[in-house]
Amino acid sequence: MPLLNEETAAKLRRFQLNAKAIVEGFLVGLHKSPYHGFSVEFSDHREYNTGEPLKNIDWKIVAKTDRYYVKRFEEETNLRCYLLLDHSASMFYQSGASSKIEYAAQLAAALAWLMISQKDAVGLVAFNTQITSLLPPKAYRGYLAQIFRVLAELQPQEGTQLLDNLHKAAETIRKRSLIILISDLLDDPDKVIEGLKHFRSRHHEVLVFHIADRMEDEFSFRRETEFMDSETGEKIVVNPWQIRNEYLRNYEEHITRLREGCHQYSIEYNPVSTSTPLDDLLLKYLLMRRKG
Repeated sequence: MPLLNEETAAKLRRFQLNAKAIVEGFLVGLHKSPYHGFSVEFSDHREYNTGEPLKNIDWKIVAKTDRYYVKRFEEETNLRCYLLLDHSASMFYQSGASSKIEYAAQLAAALAWLMISQKDAVGLVAFNTQITSLLPPKAYRGYLAQIFRVLAELQPQEGTQLLDNLHKAAETIRKRSLIILISDLLDDPDKVIEGLKHFRSRHHEVLVFHIADRMEDEFSFRRETEFMDSETGEKIVVNPWQIRNEYLRNYEEHITRLREGCHQYSIEYNPVSTSTPLDDLLLKYLLMRRKG
């Protein structure tokens, strides 16, 4: 049995190509390091660059892999980033070209490529009802393959435990980091903010990409439609025009509570539609980081 099936391999290639295409051209020096001082604590490995002193090469790694890596220490890492990606069942909804999870995974892949290209360390926390993958931050390009592999194999899970998983992740991440949450945030806004506050209490910087499908934003269904809660399985059949105003009012209240809660605790909040081209979204992110 092959290690990778054809579908997963195709997803991996798409992540690699798309991430590279989106990110290249925007790189290097676009944000300031939030870290100061000097530390010689070992961080991870990075690829050896021609011309560097041979004394920095980790010869044990060479002996095992026949590839050249040097040790990185904390002062060499500009930034440590964790990508927190929600893959609960609601993230697999799709009305257009891409589902929310496809869009979110592509965004995570592009951000991972960006971070490592800037010689920053990036890790990944994937979760639904529980944390399903936890990859610690590393800063060498070969690490992207592990991140992309997790992204390519994400599966839906009924239900979500957003608050519990945010608390668990916050307890796990000890060192000051940049936390990027990518989720449709279909949970009680107060619980979402409570979970994000946990990261702020530990002095992490927090960014939120709130992913929504265009139909969730507009509710522009035309005919009698059966709606199903993707996480509970509950179904209801309605004429959309009868409930559209109430839906949009509740939806806007949900967004407002999230936006205001994030603002209160100095959390960067970015509502994103899957209809927005990823390169446009990433450029906005990079410009924001430049101001930081």
